[in-house]
Amino acid sequence: MKKVFIRIIFFAILSIGNLAWAQVSISGAVKDNLGNLLVGAHVSLSPGNHFATSNDQGRFSVSNLRSGEYLLSISYLGVKTHIEYINVEEQDIEFNIILEDDPLALNSVVVTGTFEPRSKLSSSTAITTLETKSLKQAFPRGAADLLQSVPGTFTDPSAGEVFTRVYTRGISASSEDDMGWYYVSLQEDGLPVSLVQHSYYGPDIFHRVDITTERVEAIRGGSAAITALNAPGGIYNFISRTPTDVFGGEIRLQGGVQGENNPLYRIEGNLGGPLGNDWFFNLGGHYRKDDGARNTDFTFSKGGQLKFNVIKKHSKGYIKFYGKLLDDFTNRYTGVAATNWDDPKAAFSQDFSTTALMMPAFSANIPDGRRINEGATNRFDPSQGVHAQDKAFGVDILQDLGNDWSARLNVKHSHKNANWQTAISNAFVSLDNPLAYFISGAQFPIGQVVFRDAATGSELARLDNSGILAGESIQYLGNGTLPNDAIMGTASWLKQNRSDEWMNQLTFRKRSVNHDLTFGFGSGFSNTSLYTQGSFGFVTYEPNPRMLEVTLENPGQPVLALSDSNGLSNYGGLFFDNSRADVSQFAFFANDRWKLEDRLHLDVGLRYESIGHKGSKDQAAPLQRGGGYDGDPTTAYDNGILTPTGARDNFDFNYSYLSYSAALNYKFNDHTAIFSRFSSGNKAPELNYYFNNFSGVPINKEGEVQEITQAEIGLKYSNNRFSAMTTAFWSQLKNIGIADFQFDSDDGSVFYAPVQFNDSRTIGLEWESAYTPVSYLTFSFNGTIQNPKATKWTVYDAAGSVDSSDDTITDYSDNTLSFNPKLMFNLGFDYQKDKLNGFFKWQFLGEREGNIANAFQLPAYSVFNAGLGYDITQNLSANVVVTNLFNSEGLANFFGANSFGASANGATTDFIQSNPNTSFVVVPILPRGTMLSLGYRF
Repeated sequence: MKKVFIRIIFFAILSIGNLAWAQVSISGAVKDNLGNLLVGAHVSLSPGNHFATSNDQGRFSVSNLRSGEYLLSISYLGVKTHIEYINVEEQDIEFNIILEDDPLALNSVVVTGTFEPRSKLSSSTAITTLETKSLKQAFPRGAADLLQSVPGTFTDPSAGEVFTRVYTRGISASSEDDMGWYYVSLQEDGLPVSLVQHSYYGPDIFHRVDITTERVEAIRGGSAAITALNAPGGIYNFISRTPTDVFGGEIRLQGGVQGENNPLYRIEGNLGGPLGNDWFFNLGGHYRKDDGARNTDFTFSKGGQLKFNVIKKHSKGYIKFYGKLLDDFTNRYTGVAATNWDDPKAAFSQDFSTTALMMPAFSANIPDGRRINEGATNRFDPSQGVHAQDKAFGVDILQDLGNDWSARLNVKHSHKNANWQTAISNAFVSLDNPLAYFISGAQFPIGQVVFRDAATGSELARLDNSGILAGESIQYLGNGTLPNDAIMGTASWLKQNRSDEWMNQLTFRKRSVNHDLTFGFGSGFSNTSLYTQGSFGFVTYEPNPRMLEVTLENPGQPVLALSDSNGLSNYGGLFFDNSRADVSQFAFFANDRWKLEDRLHLDVGLRYESIGHKGSKDQAAPLQRGGGYDGDPTTAYDNGILTPTGARDNFDFNYSYLSYSAALNYKFNDHTAIFSRFSSGNKAPELNYYFNNFSGVPINKEGEVQEITQAEIGLKYSNNRFSAMTTAFWSQLKNIGIADFQFDSDDGSVFYAPVQFNDSRTIGLEWESAYTPVSYLTFSFNGTIQNPKATKWTVYDAAGSVDSSDDTITDYSDNTLSFNPKLMFNLGFDYQKDKLNGFFKWQFLGEREGNIANAFQLPAYSVFNAGLGYDITQNLSANVVVTNLFNSEGLANFFGANSFGASANGATTDFIQSNPNTSFVVVPILPRGTMLSLGYRF
């Protein structure tokens, strides 16, 4: 692969010859309809590959042109693209261009979800663009938070920048919690951020939004079935800034507060310009330090990224080198406790806006179960969160082959590491529950139990639990008690993930009078591994948790340590997953845009995809050593470490399928177009199918390929004052494999219930509109109305144990699909006049079912965002952005009853009726955040 890659680059460089140019040039100024100079407008001329960018005076210049006829195109997001034919002879040409408003950018060119660039109005897809202005209005909380403004898209950014959920049109069932981007492709410049997904390893870990992002193109369903690798639900393509023909840049200094005045500091910068001899560059990135939206005793996020691209232009195309270096620490929020099933309220002195309910910072060394005989350990510090590292480098080559043929090759290699050091679960465990003691791994932890603050060593509580096995309550000995008479059911969550990936796409394009034919090949290769280890943590159950050092101190007997000095117990006994896999993906595709008549086009595309998964996972069993890991019988916390048995469960499966999509686009005039599309796509299993299932048993069955069928019809309209796009859709998802997380309280083991295969269907309407009554004021309104149904759905109930003799399967077919709102919309306005600009946005998310039983509903909520900006000078500007202006409280997710190992589907109608006063776990939306930004452009 590397040899082929080098040869391609060598051939491309050799093809760049010495060209003889005339000295004719064109130049001019670009303005909007208010007379404002537009900085950064893209100017291109074809044939050839001539381009320029308007400078800080709004002027552009393209020189060294041969005589002849050219197509001049001048584009700027938010205004209509100017296109005209010009004749270049021997005299220089001067232009004065005024670009008309285009608030939905329907006349702008898009490259996502299509094999050739075309305007949104003429494309046969439901696509939304977020341009530079929208990106500057967003509070920096990650990609999922930004995508809330895209119609047809449900996002849940309540956990923070990572561990987010994004899905479209009810195609959602496997996109829950730790697999939140399951059906969609998160892309940077047309290629996926990551080729593989599995639990706690998603593409958002390796993606950050900053000043280097020029725009976002978002497509829901439709042509994603034939234009993306294993992602039929949609594509979210973050397109980077490209080099300009004049030297310039921008720097932003940002500072703000979130929640209870938790500080956030951030610096962003971008620099670009010519290098000479038709070489150009762009370099940018950011660094941040963020104490987080909720209260923790550690820095929630810190780090940043650096991105670059260098491009060589020539008359037949270009060659571009690009890369990214990401080194970033961030964390993710878990749920908080609530009571009152009909109107949830925070419980146990917790707060929906500020409580994080996470382990505090400490540093521990836990024996590594993989290398137990070597004495190896793994460092664990929950303040580290997930340490994400991504080193990516790529080459993008476009070459005109002559006779209306062209070829493009985009190749990228990346090396990724994601090291999780955080907590999983934060459930209430009563001190009257035997689990509170037996989960330590001790054989018989009954008697006088002492809890000490692990940080200070002071005794917090001493109790006698002698009667708990008979159902009696504990008795405190002395005056000390634990908050809420409970501990937190939580575990240290150590995950070490690594991937080396190659991906590429080679496309050939042939244009003729009536056809625009594209065909090509795409592939991806990933060598990935993961190690997961979980240990129980003794933690107080209170809004600001403390680690607990726990001992059993029965009179006349040796003191038995139920935890280490940090409060960790049952070392490596809750989770052990040591797996590795090679993933190969191959795709062959073809698409033809057939001009049936002047205004009518037919799009027909096919994609054959083959995905191979080959790997293994280690079988494990508790360490058999007298006295545990350290040989000391008085340290009970290291007696149950899971270690490899030497046996491995192998898997080697291939998934091949054909996807297709067909669409018609009829353009009534330059303002109005209608399209319809039918698509049949497929989703091969991700690696979690092997890693999460088949615990201790051979992997003797391949996963099911999910089938996604969609039909849509849309109308697009654009004029100077009003633009709108609306799409009615029908989507069906079949063969959804669901395996719920379960906990066996008898032996303390964690397992997944047997997979259930289910179906769903969603019918809905998306819309996007913008109205400009006066040139400086624009109103926008977009949203989705849908009816999501679980047409076939069963849930496996393991009855709290691995023993299958008492298991049951419940049928919930025809219920409303969980977590999908029937209504969501965004309504707001933008103002820009002279030096002042501002915006106000209302985001509404309707009621959602909290589980497939439809027994609990997550209430509807609203969030209001606002901002104000002022151009102090031509180069210096100031902006303030506020998210969740009124500090609204809303619930984004539901995890079921407030007990260790519970799941959302366990909260059935019968359970709620039998437990009306019990607490449960919800994940609230993030609280208010305010950011002040000073920007200097040069």
